[in-house]
Amino acid sequence: MTKQNIASNENREIVITRTLSASRERVWQAWTDPKQIVKWWGPNGFTNTLFEMDVRPGGVWRHMMHGPDGADYPNKVVYVEVVKPERLVYSHGRDDDKDASACQHHVTVTFEELGKNQTKVTLRMLFGSEIERNETAKYAVEGGNQTFTRMAEYIEK
Repeated sequence: MTKQNIASNENREIVITRTLSASRERVWQAWTDPKQIVKWWGPNGFTNTLFEMDVRPGGVWRHMMHGPDGADYPNKVVYVEVVKPERLVYSHGRDDDKDASACQHHVTVTFEELGKNQTKVTLRMLFGSEIERNETAKYAVEGGNQTFTRMAEYIEK
C-alpha cells in the first residue's frame, strides 16, 4: 500500500477502541448474540428493536435504533467476513426504501485478547469520502464511545 493510499484511508476513517475487562469469547458473544446486543447497543438513551441477526458471511442484521428524542434510525448490516472470535467485517447503512445507500460504510471490528480477562475491541469505519466521514464523525465518535461504555457496563455486571 502506498503512502498516498494510507493517507487517503485515514481521511475517510473513524477508529474507536476500548479495552474491556472480559474474555474475548465473552465480548464476542455480547456483540453477536441478538439477545445480548439489544441490551447495550447504541449511545446513551437509545433502545433497539431487532428484526433479524444472522452473523455469517452474507447474513444480515436489521435493527431499528430508537433515540431518546423519539426519532427512529433504521439500520442494516450485511456481514462480509466472520472469524470467531477475532474479527467481524460488514457493510453498514440505512435500512429503508428512501435512501438505502445513505451513510453506507465498511466496518471492521477486531477482538484482541490482551490477557485472561482483557479484550481490546477496535471498531474501524471506512467511508466512501472524507466528506461522508466528517459528517458522520459529528455524532459517531461520541456515540461510539458511549456505546462502548454501555457494552462495558453490560459485560462487567
